[in-house]
Amino acid sequence: MNLAEIRAEIDQTDMQIIKLINQRMEYVLRAGKLKQFILDPAREEQVLKQMLTQARGLIRPEFVTTVYQSIISESKLLQERNLKLVGFQGEHGAWGELAVRRYAEDMIPIPCLEFANVFEGVRDRELDFGMVPVENSLEGAVTEVNDILVETELIIAGEVVVPVRQCLLALPGADYREIKVVYSHPQALAQCRSFLSRNKLEPRPFYDTAGAARWLAQERPSSTAVIASPIAAELYGLDIIKEDIGDNTDNFTRFLLISREPSVTPGNKCSLVFSTQHRAGALFEVLQVFAENEINLTRIESRPVRRNPGAYAFLLDFLGREDDPVVQGALEKIQQMTPMSRILGYYPEALPAR
Repeated sequence: MNLAEIRAEIDQTDMQIIKLINQRMEYVLRAGKLKQFILDPAREEQVLKQMLTQARGLIRPEFVTTVYQSIISESKLLQERNLKLVGFQGEHGAWGELAVRRYAEDMIPIPCLEFANVFEGVRDRELDFGMVPVENSLEGAVTEVNDILVETELIIAGEVVVPVRQCLLALPGADYREIKVVYSHPQALAQCRSFLSRNKLEPRPFYDTAGAARWLAQERPSSTAVIASPIAAELYGLDIIKEDIGDNTDNFTRFLLISREPSVTPGNKCSLVFSTQHRAGALFEVLQVFAENEINLTRIESRPVRRNPGAYAFLLDFLGREDDPVVQGALEKIQQMTPMSRILGYYPEALPAR
């Protein structure tokens, strides 16, 4: 290895150290939400002893002790701040994290493996909120999230609309003309099909856009780029070769903020889930209630009811306030005429994406 290569490896190692410390702090915060006080002196001493057994060769025991004690001290300060944790599906740099940042800068995005883990984390009080995509302007409804919404007891407390502007990311200093292969989630590759074809770039699927960015930064393969978000470039030290490479510029994803408690901000939008009787005209009769009361519907989605073949539930969004007697009268009538109806939440309508 020459000097430049050695320095690059040192820089990469330093970045990994910071990311691992940040990951540890996330676990500290999650443990604090569960009231599991991990700041246990006896346990800390035991862990330190285990770490010191690894302090051989180049690492002095005194250095290990100093570093560990500094991490513990920072963990205590972090828990005292009572930060709001918001779970999202995917790795750091995913569009879900961008949605959290767009919704509120003071919230802490916490990555979760699956959408179900986001809902479970909020339900079990490990997370304060969850941020989940419910629909995309090009791909339609996110079926897995909609299925969970039908059954969950959690509440929708807010929404945010995120413009999806896919970016081509590469290693720092990479020559764009030498790029031959592009990795990303299949949906992202499909959204950029014309760009890839026009530039004779070979698409290769990856399980996650942000995961592809992390993999590129760690493995550093030659002649390779990824499609991901701008914050993925920021987090993993990649260069943005070209922005907004999607075939359709009208690409937006609507995210919902999931909570255990109703929104503290008065809302002008409501989400409702209901089922209908299995007979002709049953759905029409429900929709007619909204029409007669001049209530504007903004979305309706049907989902099969699990463990009940042939039965369907409907997710419906409309504009209306909780304190509006017209809205309350309509909902009371719907409750009387349907086998099941449940308000998922009132919340402020999101501003149009920019």
